[in-house]
Amino acid sequence: MAVPNLQEISHQLDSNSTRDRRLALVALRDVAPIDAVPLIKKVLNDPSLDIRSMAIFALGIKQTPECYDILLAILDDSDYSIRAAAAGALGYLADRRAFEPLVRAFLEDTNWLVQFSAAVSLGNLKDPRARETLVQALSSEAVVIQQAAIAALGEIKAIDAVDELLRFAQAEDWLVRQRLAEALGNLPTPKSISALKYLSKDEHPQVSASAVISLQRLGAESV
Repeated sequence: MAVPNLQEISHQLDSNSTRDRRLALVALRDVAPIDAVPLIKKVLNDPSLDIRSMAIFALGIKQTPECYDILLAILDDSDYSIRAAAAGALGYLADRRAFEPLVRAFLEDTNWLVQFSAAVSLGNLKDPRARETLVQALSSEAVVIQQAAIAALGEIKAIDAVDELLRFAQAEDWLVRQRLAEALGNLPTPKSISALKYLSKDEHPQVSASAVISLQRLGAESV
């Protein structure tokens, strides 16, 4: 594999062509974080929202000590898609300092995409303190936020939230039921196993398959 030429990538990031700048960011995939982050920073204020979002995502993957503070500042950006990207990248960092900023983003931001990203990232942090916020998210009118909250409660292993989760066992949206089946696989309780046996007979094949996998994870039979 050829070693990426950092000077060439840097010049490409200065190009007037959006395509060139996008390709340059992709090329950073094979560059060490310590070398990649200074180049990523060049396009954090790019005129293209797509380029900015790619750069922000890259900061979550190419982790150096300064990435947290950069992403934290971007979490206050005026554009909702950029705030959502920053919230998502903070989850990839898996830095528990992000807990309070992500909770604040979920509770105070009025855009559903930011709330969704914050909920997903709270799950990625695997911080049990997120339970209260995620249970609150279950009551969102946006189904995608419900999905994110269900998955995240599984990620943080919130066993004491099983009762709140079980009300989704008959949710109309099959993706909600699938997220529930996946989450219950991380929550070993008799109620979880009972619900998973019910979900293993779900009419949607992806729901039933996820339930069977979770039952196997919990060491239970699907019949």
